[in-house]
Amino acid sequence: MPLNLASPGLVVREVDLTIGRVDTATTKAAGIVAPFQKGPINEPITIEDEQGLIDTFGEPLDIDKHYEYWLTASSYLSYGGILSVVRSDDADLKNATDDGSPEIKILSTEDYNNKGYDLNALSNTIVAARNPGSWANDLKVAIIDGRADQQLTLGATTVVGTGVTQAVPAGTVLPGVGSTTLLDGYFKGIVTEVSGSGANTVAGVKFVAHVSAAGVETSKSYQPGGVYKFDTSVISLGMTANTGGGSTTTVGTAVDWFDQQNIVLSNSTIAWNNIAERPSTTAFAEARSSRFDEVHVVVIDDKGTVTGNAGTILEKHIGLSKANDAEFSAGSPSYWRKYLYNNSDNIFGMGGPTAASSGITTTSFAAGNFTKNTDIGWDQDAQGIDFGASGNLTLTFQGGKNYGGQTNTTTAGAMTASIGGITDGYDLFEDKDQFDIDFLLMGSANYPQHEAQAIANKLISIAELRKDVVAFISPNRGAFLNDTSVGTGTINSAADITNNVVGFYSPITSSSYAVFDSGYKYMFDRFTDTFRYVPLNGDIAGTCARNDINNFPWFSPAGTARGGILNAVKLAYTPNQTQRDVLYSNRINPVIFSPGAGIILFGDKTGFGKASAFDRINVRRLFIFIEEAISAAAKDQLFEFNDEITRTNFVNIVEPFLRDVQSKRGIFDFRVVCDETNNTAAIIDNNEFIADIFIKPSRSINFIGLTFVATRTGISFDEVIGTV
Repeated sequence: MPLNLASPGLVVREVDLTIGRVDTATTKAAGIVAPFQKGPINEPITIEDEQGLIDTFGEPLDIDKHYEYWLTASSYLSYGGILSVVRSDDADLKNATDDGSPEIKILSTEDYNNKGYDLNALSNTIVAARNPGSWANDLKVAIIDGRADQQLTLGATTVVGTGVTQAVPAGTVLPGVGSTTLLDGYFKGIVTEVSGSGANTVAGVKFVAHVSAAGVETSKSYQPGGVYKFDTSVISLGMTANTGGGSTTTVGTAVDWFDQQNIVLSNSTIAWNNIAERPSTTAFAEARSSRFDEVHVVVIDDKGTVTGNAGTILEKHIGLSKANDAEFSAGSPSYWRKYLYNNSDNIFGMGGPTAASSGITTTSFAAGNFTKNTDIGWDQDAQGIDFGASGNLTLTFQGGKNYGGQTNTTTAGAMTASIGGITDGYDLFEDKDQFDIDFLLMGSANYPQHEAQAIANKLISIAELRKDVVAFISPNRGAFLNDTSVGTGTINSAADITNNVVGFYSPITSSSYAVFDSGYKYMFDRFTDTFRYVPLNGDIAGTCARNDINNFPWFSPAGTARGGILNAVKLAYTPNQTQRDVLYSNRINPVIFSPGAGIILFGDKTGFGKASAFDRINVRRLFIFIEEAISAAAKDQLFEFNDEITRTNFVNIVEPFLRDVQSKRGIFDFRVVCDETNNTAAIIDNNEFIADIFIKPSRSINFIGLTFVATRTGISFDEVIGTV
């Protein structure tokens, strides 16, 4: 290279031939769309094990053979892969709310934001289920704040908002925990709740200030166990109501309000003081001269709808704030709606309850001069605010609806998604840059034949578009089983099944990015203590995932070594040799029972309808693996110069990678051409870069011939070899 120096000098030049690498990692991830009973809608969720499937999407159900989807997904996970699960949409899906009206549908956390529920309260709705479905109906959400400091039994009728004073005889000692205080004068308070009437009236009272005998007023907010907890055994309490000159009534009892609060369930009661200390004011609000913002939220499975155990506490969120700017620490919101948004698995906060009366103002220090404050609700900045109170609320979710608008999971159609809902869900997987998956699972095949074929073709179209995934397809249930309800019906004859299966696949699009299996397995469903027929597409994809973990993608997933099917008691259809010949010639991989080996995948064809190297699973997956890896490395060449250095660098990246694949039995031979022969002047001038990569793939053995030859004793083997 010319140095282009005008006078004597030294040029130091560096050439980096290390740019770029080949990443050989595989995800072992599969995508599936299903009408599950709960979970986000139209949002791929990564699931790593069966428990994650339960936690996010619920358990398998008898209705509408919902279990086919669920157990297909679970079967795939048992082989070691991970799942990207999309719950399918339906126009009639609705979220349960505390009031059931208006009906709403929140698809996901993103949808919650898009609809503005994170910013604006929905009229009359305090909380909503996290996602649609009847799964949340009958859940209870308990909310409590510091509505009153004490409950006092009064001798006369009083009303909420009444200002009251509590006389303190001079020199009286009011006991507290660990300390005592000498006081005189009186306390100011406000009645915040009333129950009963006449001599049995019970009033909740918030004490807000102490006025000394000299008329000095000091704010005094009651604290649990503090010195302002009155004890009638020590002091005789008299309450003076705000009635002008007022009248004095005798207090019969004085108890802590919070200690009397319960969460009332259908068949039990939970005391709030067994869950948390009474809410008062958070440190965040106190630092901003605000009060009474603290609130506790508890979610309870009242009737056992979710857990199977009535009265189970699902979530406890303690010490949250009504202030919309509140934080536990920087970047960690304690505002109740934001906190639930970030941390709850079951609910969203929609808007604070209507506030009860809290706080008072006074025109003088004299007893009786009290005016009720204007209510200040929840969801305000904490800046000198006395937040309104709700007291003890127990809300019951209602109005949640499943597919077809069904309000339970026992009515036909409750778990049946439309074909449009299923295919729309699969559309999400078209974006290969956003969703890194290796397989697409059909899931349930419990559809009329033409609908099942439509779903199959949809999956294949996505695979063909992406060119980095393989779609796994099972024939429709009706090809095997004449069952009208769960656990009933008969199995068709083997001859009929063969014809039905061939007929199902006949119009399916020819593609090397698809794998067709022959049927259904019979497996145990531990959730309902029964056996189920479940399509095999999850298992066949699972053998590929297991193969990737234990071997490499270019090994065939079939046979006794790598094709074992898990969790299968028997098959709905075990084709004999003649039937296997028919299936195999029609692109269908038989699954059979082999004595001594169990139930195994006994074929490794793709759905490609022509004789080709790509009509084998291992070859198709080999090329996907190589193409993905080398394509990623090729991106590093973008915006470089198309010259000998760049081309050499690229070849030096690709060839070691291919030699490694060759050493691991993936290919017989290869050649990489990336030079001036295919990067001509015209190519360079067009800002293009060309590399031709020639591959001789390894082929799996599908047919074995063994010839046993008997010879006479005096004959040399050399004489007969090659003659038979």
